[in-house]
Amino acid sequence: MKGKTLEKLSEEIKDWQYPSALPAEWFGYKLTIKNEENGDMYDLFTYENAEERRSATAYFHEETMEYKFRVKIGLTEFCQIQYINAKLGAFEKALQNYLEASIHDLAEFNINTLSYIMQEQKITEWDYKPHLPPVLEGFELYITPDRPVRVLNGSYIVFDYSDFSTKSNFIIYYNEFRNEFYGEARIKDIPEMNYIFDSKNLMELEDKLREHLVDRLKGIKARSV
Repeated sequence: MKGKTLEKLSEEIKDWQYPSALPAEWFGYKLTIKNEENGDMYDLFTYENAEERRSATAYFHEETMEYKFRVKIGLTEFCQIQYINAKLGAFEKALQNYLEASIHDLAEFNINTLSYIMQEQKITEWDYKPHLPPVLEGFELYITPDRPVRVLNGSYIVFDYSDFSTKSNFIIYYNEFRNEFYGEARIKDIPEMNYIFDSKNLMELEDKLREHLVDRLKGIKARSV
């Protein structure tokens, strides 16, 4: 971070008492007060469950000069927009309103938090799960269709095959705005789109998974090692 930005931020948060009043643990997630630079970000505090490979971090982002809140689930990381604020006081208010629920939703799946459109797709009842083994071509089935994860812009992770040792994975998403399933890979932590899994319904997706999933995972593995 730039010296002037860090100086201004340090002055702003020097008397901030909110983090010190937080619970040491929430729903199996342990609190760590950070107060450290992380590239163009300054991490304030983190709740993490290392065993589940999930965390949530409050931070200041120099690029936009705003306080934000990012969630990391496996290799997928994204900001929750309800927290974004330029002022520390407004950011603290957002934390007071949403933080406990955000940590709870990381810890426990609640089908009632899925949108109406997502529930109409009946993805949590999808009977294709027996065809998704716990380990496939060296990838671990990290997220399963019966516990989808909401990320950004109306998208949900339907399932996620990850190789954490190489920071590589393959994810099938569903986007409720486009009413479409699609696939995305991450190879050595670099995202890569692929359109062969684009589908309008689960039946179409099943056909494409049968034909292409194993080969796609083999290709990702070959390029990640």
